Parts: sequence; C-alpha cells; structure tokens
Amino acid sequence: MDSLILHTTDNAVLTITLNRPETLNALTPDQRERVIALLADASADPAVRAVVVTGTGKGFCSGADLRSGGPEQGRGDNPEPVTGDIARTIRRGAQRLIAAVMDCEKPVLAAVNGTAAGLGAHLALACDLVLAAESARFIEVFVRRGLVPDGGGAYLLPRLVGPQRAKELMFFGDALSAAEAEHIGLVNQVVPDAELAKTARDWAERLASGPTRSLALAKQLVNASLESTREAAFAAEALAVEAAMTTQDAQEGVRAFVERRSPRYEGR
Repeated sequence: MDSLILHTTDNAVLTITLNRPETLNALTPDQRERVIALLADASADPAVRAVVVTGTGKGFCSGADLRSGGPEQGRGDNPEPVTGDIARTIRRGAQRLIAAVMDCEKPVLAAVNGTAAGLGAHLALACDLVLAAESARFIEVFVRRGLVPDGGGAYLLPRLVGPQRAKELMFFGDALSAAEAEHIGLVNQVVPDAELAKTARDWAERLASGPTRSLALAKQLVNASLESTREAAFAAEALAVEAAMTTQDAQEGVRAFVERRSPRYEGR
C-alpha cells in the first residue's frame, strides 16, 4: 500500500502522493482509507504543520476506481443491494475522505498536476488551498455515467462558485481547464507544470512556519461560517480568538511585534 500512497514528511510538511499513474491515480478503497488515516495522523502529530496532496504522472486523481469495486454509486459489496446499501457505502467511503480533508487540523494544499475528475476533483476542491498546473483539468464526470455527484460535490461547488455555475459544471460534465478554474474561483493559482512542485513546496513551507493552532482555528471558523447565522459565527469567532490567545505562538507573535522582529512560531 505504501507504494500506492507515497508519504514523506520534510521540514514539517507531510506530502501525500497518489501513485497509480497508469490509472490516472484512480482511488481504490484501500488507498482511500490510507489517505484518511494519514490526514488523521497529521492532525495529531505536532511534527506535521502542513499537508500537500498531489499525484504522479498525468493525473491528480480520476476518481474512485470502479474496476476495483470502489465506493462509487451502484458498486456496493452486495451485487443486489437493498435500499440503504449504496447510501451507506457513499457515507463510509467518498464522504469520509472529503470530511477527512476538511476536518484535518493542519492546512491542506492540493497540488493538482493533471486530470482531477469526479471524486478526484472533490478531493482537490476540499483542500484549503489549490494550486494547479497549466495542464490540469477539472471534470464533474458523474453526468457522463448517468450518476449524481458524490463525495460532497453538491456541498463544495456552490460554496466555491455559486449555485448556477455549480449546476453548469454538474449538468454538462465538460472538462474545465486550469485557467478557467482559476477564473471562476475553483483554484488559487495556476503555474507552469514544471513549477508546480516547487510552488507547492514554497506555499506549504510558508504554512508550516505559521502559527499552526491559529490556522486550524481560522480554518474551522471559515468552514463553519458557511452554515452559520451571523450570531453563531460571531460567537464561534470570539471563542476561537480566546483559544488562540492561550497558545505559545500567539504569545511569541505579540513579543515579536513589541520587539520589532519576525516571529518564530513552533506550532504550539
């Protein structure tokens, strides 16, 4: 499994690399579970302060691997599923993967090196920041198979690009170039293919040198704000500010400001 999901930690950055280039990194259930576990471990590991998710070859991730009996719709373990089986499979599979990215307590950066289709597109878009190579493409492929988007697509897309644009992407299933994805707000930045790895490393190391707990709290606030009332969002913000002020990094940040120097954050 480690050969199919590569992972290294360097300079406080965990890099998770999908490594099945012959399938454009289509995810098997075992691979999906490995990524979920790595993200959970990253949350709990103080030595990890940022995460990069990327792929090898020409694909970032082409979605769930249907040939492996993966978690796509209509592919449960039971060849004749009863009502509820498929929904349960989706909840335990694709949705858990997307939730693992969004709930990770470290900033997660997607470095999209090629095709991101179906669940693979949602895996990228669930990340906190998205870098895309010029050759990257994003495809809501479900309609091409007569399926409904899973893996949180109908949750993520309207929040990123609005309901009408989200419907356009889902209804037609057209491939979206990296430049088009940047234009409508799906990605933060597009870079030449040869510069993707370096740019992702630079961004991740910058995140890893930041106040880790404060970044985690800010991530939680932004994610929760999309479903919150103003009153609830303000209350959560006040509690998060108080929690952040108790961290060593916040105290270091104030000291550095008073002493007119750059802060040296340790992620605590």
